[in-house]
Amino acid sequence: MSMSFESYMKDMVQPMRDDLTRVGITELRTPEEVVENLADVKGTALLVINSVCGCAAGQCRPGVAKALQNEVKPDHLFTVFAGQDKEATAKAREYLAPYPPSSPSIALFKDGQLVHFIQRHQIEDRSADLIANDLTSAFENYCK
Repeated sequence: MSMSFESYMKDMVQPMRDDLTRVGITELRTPEEVVENLADVKGTALLVINSVCGCAAGQCRPGVAKALQNEVKPDHLFTVFAGQDKEATAKAREYLAPYPPSSPSIALFKDGQLVHFIQRHQIEDRSADLIANDLTSAFENYCK
């Protein structure tokens, strides 16, 4: 039985997508969806740059899920998937300047301005609980 690479990757990556969508985060799969949702966003917005790596699985996605249990949280929740939805991720990264591309990573915007950013190097050596604490502090500071 032959399986295409695209089909294989879709099957392998879907659970990683589901980790975020099941907690209410909306996937942005095209550059147009990124612009539609981030260009003039009002209020607060969380953007998770998802990834297939171990630190995304062990720290980033669980940390984000735990942070979203907080009473105070962003008005809008989005994700793009690095290495999978490449054009959408490239467009999303335009909103993250001056930071270099980093995946996984987590950005918080307030009225379209980047106010908090957690880069890969701040994820890979920290626990999900520490990431959740970092995010909930940012939520308390910017999302009230």
